[in-house]
Amino acid sequence: MSRIAYVNGRYMPARHAMVHIEDRGYQFSDGVYEVCEIRDSRIVDERRHLGRLERSLGELRIGMPMPAAALAVVIRECVRRNRVRDGIVYLQVTRGVARRDHGFPPPATVPSVVVTARSIDFAGNERIAAEGVTVITVPDNRWERVDIKTISLLPNVLAKQAAREQGAKEAWFVDRDGHVTEGSSSNAWIVTKNGKVVTRPADNGILRGITRTVLIAVIKAQGLELEERPFTAAEAYGAREAFLTSASQIVMPVVRIDDHPIGNGAPGSVATALRAQFHRHAEFS
Repeated sequence: MSRIAYVNGRYMPARHAMVHIEDRGYQFSDGVYEVCEIRDSRIVDERRHLGRLERSLGELRIGMPMPAAALAVVIRECVRRNRVRDGIVYLQVTRGVARRDHGFPPPATVPSVVVTARSIDFAGNERIAAEGVTVITVPDNRWERVDIKTISLLPNVLAKQAAREQGAKEAWFVDRDGHVTEGSSSNAWIVTKNGKVVTRPADNGILRGITRTVLIAVIKAQGLELEERPFTAAEAYGAREAFLTSASQIVMPVVRIDDHPIGNGAPGSVATALRAQFHRHAEFS
């Protein structure tokens, strides 16, 4: 079946979908995006994702292209037309099409909207989680507003490629002070020797992940102690467990960071339990 994309008011075969060459997303990375998990044909945490989308747009002074309720209808229709049971839906909004100029285009410029959906091998992800993944660390060379979910992701692309070239699943950024910030497409977590779950505070130095937000509720429900504070790569090397979170990977155990096995080199009990309990606390629509 041909994949279907939504582009600026029209549903069409993905192979025919296109945007204008002077779309500001293409020319300046002048836009934002969201990725939602699809589980059993339902959208996971759609309300939270659309709320973050609106915040990101506001930070860049881009208007909402349509009311959030209308966007939700488009998202669900795109999922339906692509017959996705388990997968992800991608939503992108840019400042729109205008003559190339670094300054903002005229106020009447209409934002561009693209929505796509695709299936993910759910069983395959479960097998990966049962074995755990490897992470490398790289210097954090991104701009200071990574809390905005912009489509300007070149440092993330290079970090992810560096990880793949070293046989790893993900790269964790490390700032000038030696602290882990987040992954190229995920949030970073460790479990200390005494069982505390640690992740960096959601300040301007990381993206406030929706999966991260829900997981904090799971952690509290499990009676675990949470510490939102910076941690170093060295602390991560010596942690009992490590894991990463994202919409597409949920809670993914990390069994090696750089050349250091984490714990006993197998997925830990805390990460495994949090993954198993996650969807009991998420919202479905």
